[in-house]
Amino acid sequence: MNTVNKTARTAGLLYLVYMVFHIFADVIGRSKLIVYGDAATTAQNIVASAWQFRVGFIIDLLAAALFLLTAWALYRLLEPVNRNLALLFLLLNLTGVVMQCFSDLFLLAGQLLLSCADYLKVFQPDQMQAQAMFSLYLYKNGFMIAQIFFGAWLFPLGYLVFKSGFLPRVLGIVLMLHCAFWLMTALQFFLFPGFSGITYISWPLGFIAEFGLTLWLLIKGVKDPKPTLSYAQN
Repeated sequence: MNTVNKTARTAGLLYLVYMVFHIFADVIGRSKLIVYGDAATTAQNIVASAWQFRVGFIIDLLAAALFLLTAWALYRLLEPVNRNLALLFLLLNLTGVVMQCFSDLFLLAGQLLLSCADYLKVFQPDQMQAQAMFSLYLYKNGFMIAQIFFGAWLFPLGYLVFKSGFLPRVLGIVLMLHCAFWLMTALQFFLFPGFSGITYISWPLGFIAEFGLTLWLLIKGVKDPKPTLSYAQN
């Protein structure tokens, strides 16, 4: 197996494992336990499933690390096409990962506020539940800020896929379209919180773009770039 193909398959494997971890963290640590707008039910769920909540938190951090490693592998794969653009999508991904990990602190804070620790007994139960919900809303907003960077990194990534010559151009086009709709989804969250129409387009488009790239890298891999390929540095 040539070096370029090995790098491609490594990127595909990391991307796939990241997706599995991210979905698993959401299923066991967030979607089934957090009921936004219902502080009492959320508090009851988190207290009753404290260990599950923390496992989801740890898996979420691991998923973030895997996503950064995926971006690094893709950087190594696409750096010869254009080093500056490859570095750009790597830095955008890194910024999103940092923002997501920071927002996870508010996720953990929500559980700490419900832990019934001695130093928290000065607060009434309903006060603690309200503060925990506020912390979870901060997490949700921080997570969506991270999505702006996770959306932005898709454009230089898609452009390099399109220009590479060793990956399908259609994947590059879909990735760039996914960038536009994912950014609109994040802006929709902050500007029109009651509207979710764009989400119905961005989610399936994202599945096609990112999962399609993952499967191609993992199953098909890539061939050595042709000698005529332009290895631009700017």
